[in-house]
Amino acid sequence: MIRLYIFLFLIIPATFSFGSGTAPVKNYTASKIQRGVASYYHNKFNGRRTASGEIFWNDSLTAAHKTLPLGTWVRVTNLKNDSTVIVKVNDRLPKFSKRSIDLTTAAAKKLNFIRAGITKVKIEILEPKKLDLNAR
Repeated sequence: MIRLYIFLFLIIPATFSFGSGTAPVKNYTASKIQRGVASYYHNKFNGRRTASGEIFWNDSLTAAHKTLPLGTWVRVTNLKNDSTVIVKVNDRLPKFSKRSIDLTTAAAKKLNFIRAGITKVKIEILEPKKLDLNAR
């Protein structure tokens, strides 16, 4: 019986990834840089569906953007303190929004702008590296 509990609580959870996961950064290169203002989501959106159909959780590393394709990975850099975070775009901002990107609270904490509420950011779109089949 103890072996079953060990299996259920230690082995099985270790094999799954919860939330949005992380981007395989080593296989991506930054391209297409944007600059703008970032804000973060209010807690009232927890549990609601995003534009991509995923459930929103403020403790995951995701973002809303006006135009980037859903599923795009971006590196966001706080221009005031040079802290960075990688997030996945899974929601939309309204077209009339003055913000460039809306981040989860978890991402805003990593960028150290919770107290300020908004900050100037650099947004780098991460694209898969092209394989060089001739490289040895």
